[in-house]
Amino acid sequence: DTPSNEVTAKRTLWVYLRFLFFQGHPDKGCIMIPVELIPKNGEMLQKCILQNIDNWGLKDDFRHWIVNHNIFCNTLVDRIVPGVGRELLSEEWEKLGYQDTAITQGEAFHFWVIEGPEIVQEELPLDKAGLNVIFTHDLTPYRTRKVRILNGAHTSMVPVGYLYGTETVRKTVEHEVMGKFVLKTIFEEIIPTLDLPDDELRQYANDVLDRFKNPFIKHQLISIALNSVSKFETRVLPSLLEYYNRKGMLPINLVFSLAALLTFYKGTYRGKTIPLNDDPEAIAFLADLWQNCDGSEESLSELAEKVLGWEYAWKKDLNSIDGLKEMLADHLSAIEVKGIQQAVADIL
Repeated sequence: DTPSNEVTAKRTLWVYLRFLFFQGHPDKGCIMIPVELIPKNGEMLQKCILQNIDNWGLKDDFRHWIVNHNIFCNTLVDRIVPGVGRELLSEEWEKLGYQDTAITQGEAFHFWVIEGPEIVQEELPLDKAGLNVIFTHDLTPYRTRKVRILNGAHTSMVPVGYLYGTETVRKTVEHEVMGKFVLKTIFEEIIPTLDLPDDELRQYANDVLDRFKNPFIKHQLISIALNSVSKFETRVLPSLLEYYNRKGMLPINLVFSLAALLTFYKGTYRGKTIPLNDDPEAIAFLADLWQNCDGSEESLSELAEKVLGWEYAWKKDLNSIDGLKEMLADHLSAIEVKGIQQAVADIL
């Protein structure tokens, strides 16, 4: 009986009013194309709407109409949108002539994959307008490629680069040492875990690196660090596990990235406070582990074991992977004792 602030509730209300206005006519259903950056976002939207129908006690004929006369498309958006830095806001507002608080900034590159029946492309022929949009019945290969390479490169470089002091994505990939770290991570540890044609993967990876070097975008590493624990689980851990499954050995850089991530979540490094922005439970768990770690090899090994057994984050106990605890503990020790710069140099 009151407006909701929750997005899916608003969508439920909107589509319910449409249902009532058109008296549930089968031809008046909608094509729903959400762009939230979550897997199977179309299916999730439908699930949320159906849950709202149950929670609100709406009639079964509305539920039937939602399920049978509406299309919910899963989508994948591939575009880096870092937003506008504070230093540019005044300049942009002056150009506009007013203060636009919703202003943002994105790269020229764009790639949108929409999964759905052919009617979706017929109703919304974005590809004919010259936009880089693909309509498909299965976006899985595109999502895997994007999540593992682009997002995986971002998430694996962030804690290492931030501790190293490179600050932005561009500075990281163009740095003499960190650039090598990123290249090795992508081409030697991530790409070998994917099943698409090798030349296609390498071309996409090179395109991604070019995008990372965009001089007009200052993509701060600390902004990408938001929710890094869950990002590591979805974007990096699958590559780490698949590399181990295929080669019977551990990917050094990806494990090192995990060690850097854990060091990042100490909240301080070399006297500098790190602004953490993540699930409070994740921050508290890691803070407690570090508080009880004295920095000795034995203590770091215990910390590594507890982190790998953290099923809340990884959805499984990673201690079953032979040698992972030892390698992670060694990397943690190297970062603690030698410092991040020497530790990175030692693995390249």
